[in-house]
Amino acid sequence: MIKILHLSDIHMGSGFSHGQINPETGLNTRLEDFAATLSKCMDRAISEPVDLVIFGGDAFPDSTPPPFVKEAFARQFSRLVDAQIPTVLLVGNHDQHSQGQGGASLGIYRTLGIPKFIVGDRLDTHLIQTRSGPVQVVTLPWLTRSTLMTRSETESLSMGDVNQLLTEKLTIAMEGEIRRLNPEIPTVLLAHLMADKASLGAERFLAVGKGFNIPVSMLTRPCFDYVALGHVHKHQNLNASNNPPVIYPGSIERVDFSEEKEDKGFVLVNLERGKAEWEFCTLPVRVFQTIKVNVSESENPQAELVKAIGKKEIQDAVVRLIYQLRSEQLDLIDNAELHALLGEAHSYTIQPELVSQLARPRLPELNANNSIEPLEALKTYLASRDDLKDVAESMLEAAQGLLGEKQEVLVEF
Repeated sequence: MIKILHLSDIHMGSGFSHGQINPETGLNTRLEDFAATLSKCMDRAISEPVDLVIFGGDAFPDSTPPPFVKEAFARQFSRLVDAQIPTVLLVGNHDQHSQGQGGASLGIYRTLGIPKFIVGDRLDTHLIQTRSGPVQVVTLPWLTRSTLMTRSETESLSMGDVNQLLTEKLTIAMEGEIRRLNPEIPTVLLAHLMADKASLGAERFLAVGKGFNIPVSMLTRPCFDYVALGHVHKHQNLNASNNPPVIYPGSIERVDFSEEKEDKGFVLVNLERGKAEWEFCTLPVRVFQTIKVNVSESENPQAELVKAIGKKEIQDAVVRLIYQLRSEQLDLIDNAELHALLGEAHSYTIQPELVSQLARPRLPELNANNSIEPLEALKTYLASRDDLKDVAESMLEAAQGLLGEKQEVLVEF
């Protein structure tokens, strides 16, 4: 049996706006969070020990991270080299050049010829010898339309037709790799992609217009004993039958508030030909906490805000306070007190929102099926607009005059 640690979407160097500079190291505290969390993954890989580590892509936020971010990433993965644990680094969409070609941020590991380190930047099959036996890993990096098709092939096609043709081309390419597989050896498909059945969060906006959805049915082939995915930040299994498991481990740290309620972690897999048992292992990551309260109807909005903050565990958390109020309540807010109360958070933002900017009373629609009189509709509209209060009366008089002239014209006609 081969033991594998599957992690993905590290995004080392993300979320600096949610951190601060550590005066002792000179580094952003969120970079230190990401490095510490990755270190816990490496700790588990070495202590088990696992036979293989597979990374599902998106090492950094983009293909050209600064040197100190690359160093933080490399320092942790170098521990696998020292422990002689084979590792496969797959190229995700954030690891590619802007043209969608190659693994710009990970290619150095192939160039240096690091022992037992494989960079998956193309559809390929790798036979890896581990201390518990051989395993085959098929790497499928993030694919774009330009990877599989020329511009001339897509010019006259609809988006749906393009996606259909892309799927057909990828199916043919996958069949070529499948035919090369040894049916006696355990096999993993390691892919960075957007699967059509995935439950999405912020990922739907990460690669708009660049990638395409891949049917889960293409991945659930009997030749694959475990399908290791990357790209979607929420952990999930896309194959209810678990034969084979189709697993997104999710990201290892919260990138922003869209991931506030998601557990973060990695997956441990026990693999043999025809069978894969897996376990999701949660990681202790920094808490993100949203405090949202509407004080627009309160006589003492400051007291309401203090009460709302007191109900939440905010120590060492990344916090955002969002509150709605009316413009005339602004002078009732003691910002100094709010800053003092939030001071125990790791970092925080305060976002006041004026009610008048958030929503207005629903106004009657003027259309052929609506029986409301135009003058009544105008009165309702003006009643909702404090900024038109001074001219409301003159506007109503002008409207009455126009309506009177219209009736006179109709009578004459």
